[in-house]
Amino acid sequence: MNKGLTLKMGQTHVQKYTKPLLEKIEAGEIDPSFVVTHPASLEEAPEMYKKFRDKEDGVIKVVLRP
Repeated sequence: MNKGLTLKMGQTHVQKYTKPLLEKIEAGEIDPSFVVTHPASLEEAPEMYKKFRDKEDGVIKVVLRP
């Protein structure tokens, strides 16, 4: 407490970067699939959420497919 800390935060400019990034992905210049560590079905969602919350099995990003 009272250590003179300053915290500054801001939001990502999602609207600004969405279109250019999507174009690069569609052109094959960027492959974002490395982020997805666990594809799963909707039925597996509760289990995957628990693994993510508890930092088990190396879960970083889950993509749920119906």
